[in-house]
Amino acid sequence: MSVKAFKLVSAVEREMLMGDKNYINIECIECCGKNLYIGTNDCFIYHFLLDEKVSTAGKISFAATKQLHKYLGLKKPVSELKAASALTRLLVLCDNTITLVNMINLEPVPTGARIKGAVTFTLNENPVSGDPFCVEVCIISVKRRTIQMFMVFEDRVQIVKEVFTPEQPCAVAVDGYYLCLALTTQYIILNYNTGVSQDLFPYCSDEKRPIVKRIGRQEFLLAGPGGLGMFATVDGISQRAPVHWSENVIGAALCFPYVVALDDEFITVHSMLDQQQKQTLPFKEGRILQDFEGKVIVATNKGVYILVPLPLEKQIQDLLASHRVEEALVLAKGARRNIPKEKFQVMYKRILQQAGFIQFAQLQFLEAKELFR
Repeated sequence: MSVKAFKLVSAVEREMLMGDKNYINIECIECCGKNLYIGTNDCFIYHFLLDEKVSTAGKISFAATKQLHKYLGLKKPVSELKAASALTRLLVLCDNTITLVNMINLEPVPTGARIKGAVTFTLNENPVSGDPFCVEVCIISVKRRTIQMFMVFEDRVQIVKEVFTPEQPCAVAVDGYYLCLALTTQYIILNYNTGVSQDLFPYCSDEKRPIVKRIGRQEFLLAGPGGLGMFATVDGISQRAPVHWSENVIGAALCFPYVVALDDEFITVHSMLDQQQKQTLPFKEGRILQDFEGKVIVATNKGVYILVPLPLEKQIQDLLASHRVEEALVLAKGARRNIPKEKFQVMYKRILQQAGFIQFAQLQFLEAKELFR
């Protein structure tokens, strides 16, 4: 049965981005605070400011104001964007080269610092250097079976480590010294400091696009065989049951307590608390799904949308109204980490009381008695 966990709200209409130029496609997005950056197939970066508006009826909408756009001077698509807000830098991957540009005016740094030979890259959100004025970048190199780690400063880059992998890597996520890698035939965890690696499970990258996503400290989410979303820790074990996706998932994001996945036709929402599918939103021609500081953004070739979560209390009340007591209690317990302690205790007592009355009305006296207690 469904829960209304998210609403899909338009953020950037196609006219704002491309006018009547049909050949322009969105290749990548990055969101940092109110700043939304879009990279396109004709080598442009667009910068928008996103303003969230709440109507008197509580309806949320977004107004995007275009700040500027910048042509990077190549006939290649902008394939990835990552913001390093502490450095006011945007890392831009285009034509296998990562360039550092200013987040405000999109001008390249005067020193011309760049990283060459990158197929794809990611940032280490649990950095090991301890330097607040540096970001740690992991790239899959154009050199075969090679991963490289860099430290990126405001105006310079420095290679830290080069690691060789048993097969060609095609996707990577980083946590501290741990790399979670999708290779040609399997997923592995690799400690780039010690060189110790651990096999996770087989996977054929020729048949499907691998998904490797860091979802928390020392934990990753992976697209596994048989349409399963699998969780894995850096120790190579799973502390959560998998979620059942469709076979052709192209993107995944986390918005606790939900895992959101995108395929050719739908956005699906699964609970991490009981692994059940809670919501399905029709969404055609989706190509990007990412979460940024808790904000889940989805995009087609032509437009950008935001998945706005409904307040957890509202979701719990909807479940109770449908007499889905067990699900409501699971969600309420899971909400503990998102709500201040005192507020949570008051809310949880009230939910237990409501659940008790529902069980009582259904003549389930023993269960009601436990809840009233």
